[in-house]
Amino acid sequence: MAQAFFGGVHPNDMKAATNEKAIEQLSPPPAQVVIPMSMHFGAPCTPIVSVGDYVKVGQKIGEFKGLGAPIHASVSGKVVAIEPRPYSMGGNMTSVVIENDYQNTVSEEVKAPADPNALTTEEMIEIVKNAGIVGMGGATFPTHVKISGGIGQVTTVIINGAECEPYITGDHRAMLERTEEIIGGASYLVKMFGVDKAIIGVEDNKKNGIDALNRVIAETKAPVIVVPLHCRYPQGGEKQLCQAITGKQVPPGGLPSAIGCAVFNINTTIAIFRAITTGMPVVSKVVTVSGSGVIEPKNVECPIGTPVSCLFDYCGGLKDETFKIIAGGPMMGMAQYTCDIPVAKGTGAMLAFAADEDKTVENPTCIRCGRCVEACPVHLEPLYMYMYEQKGMIEELEAANIMDCMECGACAYICPGRLHLTQTFKTGKQKVKEAAAKAVAVTDAEIRTPLRDTVVVRIHDTLPVRDTVRMFRWRDPWISVEGRIGRDSAACRIRSVDTLRQAVHRIPRRFLFIRWGTKALRQEIVSTNPHTRIVYAEYVKIER
Repeated sequence: MAQAFFGGVHPNDMKAATNEKAIEQLSPPPAQVVIPMSMHFGAPCTPIVSVGDYVKVGQKIGEFKGLGAPIHASVSGKVVAIEPRPYSMGGNMTSVVIENDYQNTVSEEVKAPADPNALTTEEMIEIVKNAGIVGMGGATFPTHVKISGGIGQVTTVIINGAECEPYITGDHRAMLERTEEIIGGASYLVKMFGVDKAIIGVEDNKKNGIDALNRVIAETKAPVIVVPLHCRYPQGGEKQLCQAITGKQVPPGGLPSAIGCAVFNINTTIAIFRAITTGMPVVSKVVTVSGSGVIEPKNVECPIGTPVSCLFDYCGGLKDETFKIIAGGPMMGMAQYTCDIPVAKGTGAMLAFAADEDKTVENPTCIRCGRCVEACPVHLEPLYMYMYEQKGMIEELEAANIMDCMECGACAYICPGRLHLTQTFKTGKQKVKEAAAKAVAVTDAEIRTPLRDTVVVRIHDTLPVRDTVRMFRWRDPWISVEGRIGRDSAACRIRSVDTLRQAVHRIPRRFLFIRWGTKALRQEIVSTNPHTRIVYAEYVKIER
């Protein structure tokens, strides 16, 4: 039974341009693919191939350490470069550039198990790990880590078919065209977690997708059920989906496993099925290419690493008045400055917008209407978080639980003042992280000192009143003091930040008023903290 989650908005889904168009294979394939070494949550992979090597489809080309997932070649051909290239998450990322030979030669590393149904849980998890499967809805968290960490804790396996972002229709088309793979992947997840069934949550604007899934479930008698959901954004967020399906709320700062749930994307489920049945790792991605700036919107499947310029060209190109390109959906996607970025494992859409779509204003102003508070699905107060970030009030920003913000964009969508709320919260999170990193280097000491004086206040010289203030706090950019006053002592914590700077002065040789050469160097260490006094100087004489 579908439940309701807090907040949310109802944007126009804008899916009509592509929801009835079948998935097409990119033709011709790209002449080169640029495969970034970071397509997952965690540290980037290390390339294990060299320039000049010949690689095949499915061959491992990037190895991870710690939290991550391996990366594989999506085409066969010659490695022509390993260098930083533009990246959809901003900046440049080390990438392996492969020149396509158009042969699609499959690597010997790709081996199908003899009997997939006879595999143990550990063997299936190892296959998922080696296939480089991550959350392909955009979060890109390594799937093998989510599965292995949830065994014994997870009682409800949820397949995320909400696809609530406007424009994006890749999951919907997969429900219609790759139904057996979805149900098969969900069945393998049921076996790995040891639960009795998996639940696929699908918004009710995809009724034909719901019917297709139910038909295959009935034919195969799979341990899967489909739960229709009322359309509301951001229903595809895993915490909101858990609440919508189970009625349980994920605690602040927690994960779905805290309430016994594990959530997997539709495309992730398909990738699990393919890896277990065929041995093929993640080498392709279905991308919705849409928006008012695209001449012919389509759903396109292409090799990982395909430059998005190839996708736009395949869809007839961009209109002359196009002013913005977004990787992902319009609510949570990131604007791009170039079409040279490659398709990654988490790329679900490439959108282009033309002239009349620009709704920004010159001076965005908060009118204190509170609509952002009503829309926030995680019970935050965006108007105060925005104010704290603008004023640089980092401690207050952290106290407002900005790190719980899922950057869904519901507040920015509903704001009548056109405030750039989501972008502000992204930068605010970064400021909180930087402040936390800086705090590691501060002096931290606890001091207990006797309280020898009793403060007595007399009102009109007649009524003595004992001071009852028990807490105190004081801070400036360099030091903060906070504590508690007891009956006969005071306990306080002092945190001091020292910024040391080195200054080197050259002392020239002199003859009357003529300077020639260097006589000595004088080095000083100074502190910009007015509460501390650094006395250090060194005089170095230079002999001829």
